[in-house]
Amino acid sequence: MIELITRVPAAPRQCFELSLSVDAHTASMRASGERAVGGVTAGVMGLGDVVTWRARHFGVPFTMTSRISAHDAPHRFVDEQVSGPFRRWHHEHRFDADGDGTVMTDVATFESPAWWVGRAVDRLVLTSYLTRLLTVRNEWLTAALASPGRV
Repeated sequence: MIELITRVPAAPRQCFELSLSVDAHTASMRASGERAVGGVTAGVMGLGDVVTWRARHFGVPFTMTSRISAHDAPHRFVDEQVSGPFRRWHHEHRFDADGDGTVMTDVATFESPAWWVGRAVDRLVLTSYLTRLLTVRNEWLTAALASPGRV
């Protein structure tokens, strides 16, 4: 499990909407070449929307389809893997007002396939790798919200 807390100098609604933007996700994950190739491929996603992502991680191409399975604007949404490289992927995004800004909390739980080998890979490699990916994404979101027009 990963729990990442990011303070953002923007209102919860702005953070919520930008976090659901396919375009923002693509821009924030440019380093891995992540792009939407199916389902919702642009704009802001809503409850039940599905998107298929293609990216390259560790030099290997991956495809993952996820669905927005919970949506409580502007407080919380969840994306879950429908198909892809994980045995299980559940990512909860929470947005709590904090003075003039927002505390964004990401809680990602995941399991790789291949039982004990997958658990070892999760513990030794993927937890830190995915934490860095989420950190980069949140840094991008924070910068974009601080300078409108970036997306």
